[in-house]
Amino acid sequence: MLLKILIVVLMLAVIVSLFSGLFFLIKDDGGRRRVVNSLAVRVGLSILLLVVILLALWQGGLDLNPTPYR
Repeated sequence: MLLKILIVVLMLAVIVSLFSGLFFLIKDDGGRRRVVNSLAVRVGLSILLLVVILLALWQGGLDLNPTPYR
């Protein structure tokens, strides 16, 4: 259960970073690097999310397409 909460939190952090990058893209005058930093954070969070999911699959914490008839 804790693993699924971690995955959801990471996904929400990626979405927040996406919208903060959009906000900085619209509001900044171009002199700052906040859009680039937001992109770097989003890419880092996405890689971390992918690693967490792959480790969970490898260790058996998650199932691929589990059947509901167990």
